[in-house]
Amino acid sequence: MRICIFGAGAIGGHLAVRLAQGGAEVSVIARGAYLDGIRADGLTITAPDGTFHARPAATDDPASLGPQDAVIVTVKGPALGSVAAAIGPLLGPVTPVAFVMNGIPWWYFDRHGGPMDGKRLPALDPGDAVRRAVGVERTIGGVVYSACTVTKPGHIFVEHARNRVVLGELDGRISDRAEALAAALRAGGISSPVVPDIRKAVWEKLIANIGSGPLCVVARQGIAGVLADPAIRAAAAANLREAAAIAGGLGIPIEMDPEARLKVSETIAHKPSILQDLEAGKPMELEAIFLQPLALARMAGVATPSLDLSVALARKAAEAAGLYAPT
Repeated sequence: MRICIFGAGAIGGHLAVRLAQGGAEVSVIARGAYLDGIRADGLTITAPDGTFHARPAATDDPASLGPQDAVIVTVKGPALGSVAAAIGPLLGPVTPVAFVMNGIPWWYFDRHGGPMDGKRLPALDPGDAVRRAVGVERTIGGVVYSACTVTKPGHIFVEHARNRVVLGELDGRISDRAEALAAALRAGGISSPVVPDIRKAVWEKLIANIGSGPLCVVARQGIAGVLADPAIRAAAAANLREAAAIAGGLGIPIEMDPEARLKVSETIAHKPSILQDLEAGKPMELEAIFLQPLALARMAGVATPSLDLSVALARKAAEAAGLYAPT
């Protein structure tokens, strides 16, 4: 199976190596120092289950690779426009594209059913660039759990063994194409369930991201360090409850015990990717992870006072660093 990873950062690089270990013919789209490092030495991941190496074809020119059997997009939200501009040569007549990203996805209301079906989220896909370049019919939803850090270009540290990629069709079908992509990931050692409600999977991950993520940005510390402070821990618990309430207001009930969730999170020293971006001076994906959920809360009539404050502070930090500007 020919699979191209569009965006070979921490998550993309990890998935590329796992897919190669499982026997897929893998290529990656990367740029700058990441591309140089992969071309020179390939990709190496250091994980609890071992150290693995692969040498995928690496390029910044998708036309040099040609049509693929599947594409997995793992870029951060601010880079989606560049994906839309470049992805065309990778797409054959039926090539599926799995968007394995954090936060509310651009396709959230597509094939949703009911009165909101097809509603656009222009802050996530300005000018419908991704919609026009890829199309809803190709799109597979994806959610990834993998605490990864790029230690240097081409080298990725994977903090724990709880790695998973959840895939799902936008209309809830369990399709052959989603199963084929999931099978390729499983062959490489990544758990990859295909689920009938990918939006629920989006919220289950997003609740964790938005619960502690803005607090980590403001405190400039990893999850464990932030949750060690009782006052911040209480704010994180309130954020979790409010995020679950937003999902519920949109018709997706989430069964969650905030304290049980925090007990798991407090063991994770990992810095969320949005904090890693702040520290590295990279554009921050506030829109998908923090701001769009609050916009959906307003749409659903859900009050979010704790999240409003947490997100506003994180947004101010990003703006002060010159790493976020509203679209």
